[in-house]
Amino acid sequence: MNVLWAVLLLVCSNVFMTFAWYGHLKSLSAAPLWTAIVVSWGIAFFEYLLQVPANRIGFQTLSLGQLKVMQEVITLLVFVPFSVYFMQQPLKLDYVWAGLCLVGAVYFVFRA
Repeated sequence: MNVLWAVLLLVCSNVFMTFAWYGHLKSLSAAPLWTAIVVSWGIAFFEYLLQVPANRIGFQTLSLGQLKVMQEVITLLVFVPFSVYFMQQPLKLDYVWAGLCLVGAVYFVFRA
């Protein structure tokens, strides 16, 4: 159950993180840099409210390596739809290759 909570919190955290890191490139492109920084920090605050508990919960069951690889998989699963739908970037085959590399990473860190 801890792993499920960690995954759920990390998915939500990644949505905030992705918007904090990249959303300003579209939404605030005409705004001054300082505005983008302040807005991004504000969004990142909520990301950390989810990410820190997620890592603490996940670390009760998972190793540090497993937690990190799980985070990277979640990041890619959140980033690709964000990139395609929100940022209107083309879906690239490179995303598939990156995903396959992460599948390999998952295999190696979760094999018993």
